[in-house]
Amino acid sequence: MDLSPVPCRLSSRPTKSRGRVSSSGSVAEGSKKETGGGEGIESKVPAFVKLIAPEGSLAFHEKAWNAYPYCRTIVTNGYMKDDIVIKIETWHKPDMGALENVHQLDEETLKDVEVVSLDIANKDEEAPGDYKAEEDPALLQSTKTGRGPLSPEWKDELRSECPQMCTYKLVTVQFHWWGLQTKVENFIHKQEKRIFTNFQCQLFCWMDRWVGLSIEDIRQMEDETQKELEELRNKGPVRGTTAAHEQ
Repeated sequence: MDLSPVPCRLSSRPTKSRGRVSSSGSVAEGSKKETGGGEGIESKVPAFVKLIAPEGSLAFHEKAWNAYPYCRTIVTNGYMKDDIVIKIETWHKPDMGALENVHQLDEETLKDVEVVSLDIANKDEEAPGDYKAEEDPALLQSTKTGRGPLSPEWKDELRSECPQMCTYKLVTVQFHWWGLQTKVENFIHKQEKRIFTNFQCQLFCWMDRWVGLSIEDIRQMEDETQKELEELRNKGPVRGTTAAHEQ
């Protein structure tokens, strides 16, 4: 198939303003964990792609638009041009994941959609090599807010007593390469699910870093982080989410 869309629903607890601060701050902090030693998608692709990819073909380009509560990221490749596109669209909505077709897809596209709901309190949602006890919402309690740890029934327990937010993500993958299309599309969806799950766990467990900060504080942090990332890109080992164990 040409387009492979998969929406993900990830529920959490902040208000809209706090959600913006914590999300932006976590993106900045998480970028440091993912950057180093030739940072980029090209340094983290599976071995079967590296084996057949021509020299210079693994340079990817990412463009992102942040108009919170809506965000969009598009990843392309100069070698394959229109034969590979990864598009990630995000809506932040003040609910616990009950809305349908948030991205307003047409009926024909909806037929190919697989909805995936992620639970940050269930460590089985994480890939075996990704789990960290210090980033487990089922173990952590915030010292500043008293929130956590999350029980297996946390969504029902918190449904009426606190602000809510669900992140609705739509991942659309287009990959045209004879013999590899399905395998690569499935791989990309699997990796995006890993990234979403890890990030949302961090978002909850890092809340004490952002409580009390303003969006202006976060913007200053983003500027400082960008300078730091420029240095990290060219030194040290590859860090963060990799495809080292993928076949």
